[in-house]
Amino acid sequence: MRLCVFDNTVIPAQAGIQYGVDAIDEPNPGLPLWRGRRSGMNNRLACVCSMVVFAAAAVAPAFAQNYPNRPMRMIVALAAGGSSDVVARVIATRLSEQLGQQVVIDNRPGAGGSVGGDFAAHAPADGYTLFFAASGTLAIAPNMLKLGYDVSRDLAPVAMVGVSPFAMMVHPSMPVKSVKELITLAKARPGRINFGSSGQGSTGHLAWELFKLNAKVNLIHVPYRGSAPALVGIISGEIDTVIFGVSAAHGFIRNKQVRVIAVTSAERMTILPEVPAIAETIPGFDVVSWYGLLTTAGTPAPVIATLHQSLVKTMAHPDVIAKFGAIGVYPDASTPEQLGVKMRDETAKWGRVIKTIGLKAE
Repeated sequence: MRLCVFDNTVIPAQAGIQYGVDAIDEPNPGLPLWRGRRSGMNNRLACVCSMVVFAAAAVAPAFAQNYPNRPMRMIVALAAGGSSDVVARVIATRLSEQLGQQVVIDNRPGAGGSVGGDFAAHAPADGYTLFFAASGTLAIAPNMLKLGYDVSRDLAPVAMVGVSPFAMMVHPSMPVKSVKELITLAKARPGRINFGSSGQGSTGHLAWELFKLNAKVNLIHVPYRGSAPALVGIISGEIDTVIFGVSAAHGFIRNKQVRVIAVTSAERMTILPEVPAIAETIPGFDVVSWYGLLTTAGTPAPVIATLHQSLVKTMAHPDVIAKFGAIGVYPDASTPEQLGVKMRDETAKWGRVIKTIGLKAE
């Protein structure tokens, strides 16, 4: 029989519970009691810890049943007004209705979204701090920056929210109307065609690097400080081509200030059905910006289940579907496990690209 000694009381050990070195065998009646026990201090500590474990196990279901009972905070990794912020606010409005508590947006931009990530990673694991981030923060930043947290260890996936393909655009003066023609021209003019991006290590930048590796062409990177200057660059003809979010450039596409020659998703987009996917020329090419909702690791599983169920209902709301469609985002409410796999796969994918091109954080 296994026993646990707490002060002067001998308590039978619970079945199926491992007490390790602090559990003792019942003393041999022929030996002094102290010979049958290990450290009394360790025994008392083991029993206290056991009691805490049982108490926590009993409290967790009750906590989940009452969750949420106060307003919640959604940390957004990027600045207010950007595409990530717009998507987050659409979700927060309807998620508040599903949960019966207000979900307040808290923008914490900086360092590729890692400022917000660090805050969420170190928040109490109670489900009242949510973290909304795009793929650049969840899959690229871990390969580029020295973070104060581990994305896979310190953050718990709730669900993927949606995906947003990019469009490959060229200035109207460029004599190309397809990906095949761009590749042919780039091979005829190695190092003379440039592409812009919103910055070193951005999704748009790495999408081009992946394209260069697959197409075996030499294009010159022109990094800007943000999306707006990059858009100005392609419209003015300062740069030749760019991979950019369709929603942000939609007005310029409609006014024919830029020419779209392809989309970066594996398949064509419903909002640009006549535009081919790069994958039709380079099989397997698939680059999209995707959005995920997470919370602090250690949050009770029933709480994450509540968040996930509420988010799935939110994503099915006609208002959410309509607003997402207007900005080129496709709803995609995955399971927590699917988001976890997506994060691991994309982190590995971009890690290989970054290593191959020798990219270092500035």
